[in-house]
Amino acid sequence: MEETIKEAEKVVIAGVHTDALNSLSDTTEESMRELNELVETAGGIVVGEMVQNRHVIETGTYFGEGKLTELKNACETLDASMVVVDDELTGAQIRNIEETLGGITVIDRNTLILDIFAQRAKSAEGKIQVALAQMKYMLPRLSGMGNQLSRQGGGIGTRGPGETKLETDRRHIMRRVSALKEELSEIEKRRDFSRRRRKKDGIMTAAIVGYTNAGKSTLINALTGSEVRARNRLFETLDLTSRALTLSDSREVRVIDTVGFIRRLPHQFIEAFKSTLEEAIQADILIHVIDSSSPEMENHITVVRKLLEELGCGDKPVIGVFNKIDIANDIHPGKHGFSHFVSISAKSGEGMDDLIKEIEEVLPGKKRSVRLLIPYSDGAVLSAIHDNELVKSVEYTGEGTLVEAMLDSVTYERYKRYELL
Repeated sequence: MEETIKEAEKVVIAGVHTDALNSLSDTTEESMRELNELVETAGGIVVGEMVQNRHVIETGTYFGEGKLTELKNACETLDASMVVVDDELTGAQIRNIEETLGGITVIDRNTLILDIFAQRAKSAEGKIQVALAQMKYMLPRLSGMGNQLSRQGGGIGTRGPGETKLETDRRHIMRRVSALKEELSEIEKRRDFSRRRRKKDGIMTAAIVGYTNAGKSTLINALTGSEVRARNRLFETLDLTSRALTLSDSREVRVIDTVGFIRRLPHQFIEAFKSTLEEAIQADILIHVIDSSSPEMENHITVVRKLLEELGCGDKPVIGVFNKIDIANDIHPGKHGFSHFVSISAKSGEGMDDLIKEIEEVLPGKKRSVRLLIPYSDGAVLSAIHDNELVKSVEYTGEGTLVEAMLDSVTYERYKRYELL
């Protein structure tokens, strides 16, 4: 828990179920369960939950008048100091709800997610991206954020930029946004240079993507033998993590762990984290990790696919990795539209060999083991293979040099006339 949380804040979560929600492959029950988990991740305690059924959202106050009164009474009875609404609120809606509740702070789902991001960001880049997303989200809502701003630094929804009066000075925020964009641009340039150098050196990349808490960090540890922090919490990984993996045919792959996705993630959040997500966009393949034990597995797959399409990498080679088979029941990976898929437990190691074989198959530049008999008169060929390929053994015979080596498809086509079949 972050030091900024002096004691766990008592929170009532609230939402509205509308007819439109049924068409979004989403359920109010699942969304509220996820909101509960988000509050706990931020360091709060959910003491109450309230959902109103309405045909449409009330424009000015989000909830109906009667439900607001019920919400106020619940907060007083449960001694709650905050209400978190399971939707994106306007500044006016926040102000109107707070006026009705009388001193209770109101934040929406997105502000809560940004608060968690602020707790998780450790690198300079991560902190810049979070601050940028927070300020962009804050700008159109300044007029309605009274109680939140008066609590700066005092609990959930208050972590982030943290400059004196920054919240109330629109021009100051806009100047700060511009400065942060420039800092982020410099980081992006350095990362782009590293990416181009990897390409030049022939190092391929596999980006691990998936719904938050699907087990991505545990998987990167199992694949590469590293010790990336893996805990059963939403958005545990926010900063970019990259580890090396050497395949059996000697190809080196950089396995990159990316920020977890979540339903209804606003476009401006994706834009703010684009420099991190760029690694997924530029990767040679995607490893889509799925929590196969979750009852919402199909919805989670859909959310990730939609976000990947929005990022422009929906057509990349993808391996569907159905994780947590040690606690899942009745898994049918083939039903979910993946051309390549495996079932694994990153925690126990079950299925990891199958995953590595699948990575070797899907990555471009797959190598094959061949035996070549190279005449002594073609010594230059032997030198070229020694310089550029993995040579497993060399034997000098009366007919020439017998070489066993791993060759990529281009090199194989060049020297296949020497192959011993």
